[in-house]
Amino acid sequence: MNCLAIHWADPAQESTMDRVLQEISAVGRRLEELDSAMIFLTADTKSIRLDIAGFQTRVLGLEQQVTTIDTQVASSQDRDQELLFLRSKMTDLEDRTRRDNVQFLGIPGNIEVEDIQAFLQETLPKLTGITFDPALEFQRAHRLGPRRPNMANRPRPIIGCLLRHA
Repeated sequence: MNCLAIHWADPAQESTMDRVLQEISAVGRRLEELDSAMIFLTADTKSIRLDIAGFQTRVLGLEQQVTTIDTQVASSQDRDQELLFLRSKMTDLEDRTRRDNVQFLGIPGNIEVEDIQAFLQETLPKLTGITFDPALEFQRAHRLGPRRPNMANRPRPIIGCLLRHA
């Protein structure tokens, strides 16, 4: 036998129970909304973590590149300083070698000898009437400019650098 028991409660108590059930139902719906929001937040957090890890990797790579570039810039600056030093040294050396040069003018261009140094060592004491002791020694000697077809009209100067003579 089936029994159906119906308890009739007080109407005021019944409306309070309905309100409590409605509140519980509303809280349940709110918890479901919060649960779905938490799922989205968790997914977003994971995505942000992956992005941050990617950025960290890129930043490390960029730091290595910056370090490499800094090293190259420093070595480039060192090379620039060395280049400036070498240029000034080269200019100084060129100027010093030019200081010792003696220019001989008026020697006719039709006198072309193979050994200009020997020619000057023989000819200069005769032309100047000076006896050089020790004899003149040239480090180098050569005519300036290219040979011209008409040598007699305009002689080319001779440049010589004396060794051990002021």
